[in-house]
Amino acid sequence: MPKKKEADIPQKLRLKIQSYDHKLIDNSSRQIIEAAERNDAKVVGPIPLPTAIKRYTVNRSTFVHKDSREQFELRVHKRLVEIMNPSQKIVESLSNLNLPAGVDVEIKMV
Repeated sequence: MPKKKEADIPQKLRLKIQSYDHKLIDNSSRQIIEAAERNDAKVVGPIPLPTAIKRYTVNRSTFVHKDSREQFELRVHKRLVEIMNPSQKIVESLSNLNLPAGVDVEIKMV
């Protein structure tokens, strides 16, 4: 079986976006997609990934009243955006984007 050349394998830029607020993550993913489409890139996504939910239960009182507890949860919303065959211009425009605080973007070349 012949080996595939580097040119045959399509390059992908994979962006994993995380945030505690679902509105922020939706707006940020829309900004990223618009910036990529302005530079004529083929975009796949945003693909919603499962929301990670961390739950914490804490006693309300310090010593007695074990039946009285408070419960807190932390939700981490995630989206996946893939850009096919990115050029240097696309990578530069993505690095110049001004995303709001509380949005974490992880960029990976696949």
